[in-house]
Amino acid sequence: MAVGKNIRTYFEGQWHDGDAPIMRAADHGSWLGSSVFDGARFFDGVTPDLDAHCARINNSAKAMMLTPTVSPDEMVEIVRDGLQAYAPDTAVYIRPMYWGIDGDVTAIIPQENSTGFAICLEEIPMAPETANATLTTTRFRRPLLESSVVNAKAGCLYPNNARMLQEARSKGFSNALVADAMGHVAETATTNIFMVRDGEVFTPIPNGTFLAGITRARHIENLRADGVTVHEAVLSFDDFHDADEVFMSGNMSKVTPVTALDDTQYQVGPIARRVREMYWDWAASTR
Repeated sequence: MAVGKNIRTYFEGQWHDGDAPIMRAADHGSWLGSSVFDGARFFDGVTPDLDAHCARINNSAKAMMLTPTVSPDEMVEIVRDGLQAYAPDTAVYIRPMYWGIDGDVTAIIPQENSTGFAICLEEIPMAPETANATLTTTRFRRPLLESSVVNAKAGCLYPNNARMLQEARSKGFSNALVADAMGHVAETATTNIFMVRDGEVFTPIPNGTFLAGITRARHIENLRADGVTVHEAVLSFDDFHDADEVFMSGNMSKVTPVTALDDTQYQVGPIARRVREMYWDWAASTR
């Protein structure tokens, strides 16, 4: 599924130019969906939190009952080697992936120590600073750990996200604000979510139904270092309708202000602008 251009694929110990085939028809991952991935970014010559993303995919693999085959440090070095083919001012999406190859005697459980690994690099521009999003609600919810592998960044979770997005777009919005099984706000269909009220920042408390993202954690750290109070709390849809600002947080675009939640309108406010400024300043400091 190429969404960018100028693709490079790391597979079986070497880099290949283009969108190289990596999975066979009988692989557990293609047949039964045992695949995990992570996403990092290269832009302005930096790869912020690349080490954390490489560590997280190994944790996701273990949650999916897959055996990680590449250490986070090794993964970082492989990515850096692959990025040498791109100009420093190119924006690249970095996607390491694991999937099951063989199953056990029932075929259902991925067989231990039978794991595929690849990295895909795709040239995808960063969203412009003026980008924003509009949100609506959806009848679809985030699952629980008891019913889905929500403690992994797993490919099998994304059909549910796709249903959320499709419903939102059919209503004329770009994304969906999603509830957990208890009816509390969890995240959007594609990102973590923040709101601002009276100068303080609020974000849903991690409760095991969604991944508390690496970029989310970076924003919280930057805000608190800047003297802003940040609450991780149980939040309702009414809380978001009463907010002064709302913004999304994700690896692909880092910060995206929200300008509407159904009939509620928001301005792109000073906190969202400051969060973006602090993230880019911090990322530059890692060069």
